[in-house]
Amino acid sequence: MRIVSVVGARPQFVKLAPIAHACKDLDVDHRIIHTGQHYDPMLSDVFFRDLGIPEPDVHLGVGSASQGHQTGAMMGALDDHLPDLEPDCVLAYGDTNSTLAAAVCAVKMHLPLAHLEAGLRSFNRAMPEEHNRVLTDHAADLLLAPTQVAADHLATEGLAHRTKVVGDVMTDVLLQVRDQVAELPSPVGTELGLEDGTYSLATIHRAENTDSADRLQAILDSLGRVDHPVVLLAHPRMLAKCVEHGIDPRQGNLLIHEPLAYPDLVAAALHARGVVTDSGGLQKEAFLLRVPCTTVRPQTEWVETVELGWNVLVEPGTTLSEAVARPRPADTDATPYGDGHAARRAVQAIVEAFA
Repeated sequence: MRIVSVVGARPQFVKLAPIAHACKDLDVDHRIIHTGQHYDPMLSDVFFRDLGIPEPDVHLGVGSASQGHQTGAMMGALDDHLPDLEPDCVLAYGDTNSTLAAAVCAVKMHLPLAHLEAGLRSFNRAMPEEHNRVLTDHAADLLLAPTQVAADHLATEGLAHRTKVVGDVMTDVLLQVRDQVAELPSPVGTELGLEDGTYSLATIHRAENTDSADRLQAILDSLGRVDHPVVLLAHPRMLAKCVEHGIDPRQGNLLIHEPLAYPDLVAAALHARGVVTDSGGLQKEAFLLRVPCTTVRPQTEWVETVELGWNVLVEPGTTLSEAVARPRPADTDATPYGDGHAARRAVQAIVEAFA
């Protein structure tokens, strides 16, 4: 039994880690194709090292481009390499251009396709990620849903017969890394001289928040007006857009820092008073770490974080600044994202379906 994982972006590397480890434990032949969608070492190479992931068997080196050019380049390269690996199952992760490219190539080659993190919906068709995840779900033969809410979405779309709820694999690796770094100091706190609980940690990178100069400026202004330091982990896309728009990201209480390796990110978040993001993964990671999250988006796929009071959705302006400064919510014992064994269940489901 051979599973070929196709990954290309930071959240996918995090999800890949427990899958790779589960494949090894279950004696499943596992190969990795890295599309090169994220090519900055801090968003790519360090994840393989820090999370103990085997080196990719194939690196496509696609790099950055517009949606169509990037996805097309991935598909062309996958056409050349997927047949040589002879997969019994192609495993696509999440909702990026790499996800969609893997899905289209697999179904065109009549290769069984599984989708990890299936069924998430923002119901915002302006988001490119929404199209990627919906199209991949409808192409896939096996839908590995992280939550019952995700499974319910798939059932509504007529896909219940292909769906299996396995839990969230990011929970698996997050809980492991949390335990490893729990006693370590915050790397950004140490570097910048910030005491625990006195700063917020921020990431902003999505097209809808960075393509518009006015919106990006408004977000940075709002973060700069927060009543405590906000450490912005500057994604290469955001910095490139700042240069393109002629925006200086250094505003008020906003401190600019390069992206962190995953264990350092978890350690920094553990010691922060809050997280500000437009990332899907970091919303959930903040919840699992019990760190309040403020999400600069009108919708979220992880509705449980909002329902349980640990995440709020905001627009730039006073609402954003005030949300970041809000008090900590009431503690909760809820575990909507599983028990830390999702990857093993996912691999077992793939073996049962396609071996």
